[in-house]
This record gives sequence, C-alpha cells and structure tokens, in this order.
Amino acid sequence: MKISTKGRYALRMLYDLALHQEEGYVSLKDIADRQGISKKYLEQIVPLLNKTGLLRTNRGNKGGYMLSGKAEEVTVGDVLRATEGSLAPVACLDFEPNECPRAAECSTLFVWEGLYKAVNDYLDSVTLKDIIEHGTNISGDYCI
Repeated sequence: MKISTKGRYALRMLYDLALHQEEGYVSLKDIADRQGISKKYLEQIVPLLNKTGLLRTNRGNKGGYMLSGKAEEVTVGDVLRATEGSLAPVACLDFEPNECPRAAECSTLFVWEGLYKAVNDYLDSVTLKDIIEHGTNISGDYCI
C-alpha cells in the first residue's frame, strides 16, 4: 500500500490547522506557504475533508479553514480514509461482509485480514495531537 500525495498533503494541512487552532480560521494561502504545498493542490483536497466533516469553512474577509474537532480527536486513519478511500490491502476486504466468492476457501485471507487490522489499528491510534507532540520533542541540537 502506498499513500498518495493527496493523503500526505491532507495530513500536513490538518496538522497545520491543529498547530494554529487558537488563531481561528486560517487561510489556505497561509497553510500552503507554511507547508510548501501548492494552494491549488490544497483546493482539490478541501472538498474531501469537508465531505467527511474534518474541516469547518468560513467565507468572507475573516474566512478560511479550521478543524471541526479537537486535534486529539482526529486520527491519521480518519484523514487517510477521507482522501484515499479504503485502506484495505486487497479488494475483497472493502466490504463487510466479505462478498468474495472464494472467501470461504481462501487460504491466504487471514493474512490480508491481519494486515488490514494492523494498519487500521495503528493509524487510528495516532492523532494530530500525537504528531504535534512528536514534533515538539525533536531538537535542533545534534551531537555526533
């Protein structure tokens, strides 16, 4: 599984909004400048995040974007499912119950189910707050 640029940039965008949550609504231009991402590319990501309820938007002079919830409530899994769709490693796990005609006799299904569970459990355990806290633990002073 590879996470697309869209998924990675969406995570960076929401991370930026979490960092600046006290400022209220933040312009897309400011996010783009701070994150080094094209504003036009972020404009393509916004509808996906809006549709899933991760973003709040406000138009007008003081308009912009902000997280719809708290940084500790938004998981990496939420962001990636909003932008990437299913995180299932194989197509037969996209639906519950598994509709694959071979599911009952598939000897490798348990491998894909285990991988899917591990990926989802991990991504759902990491929040935007965790990413912020991890970043504050990184020091610019290195000794070798």
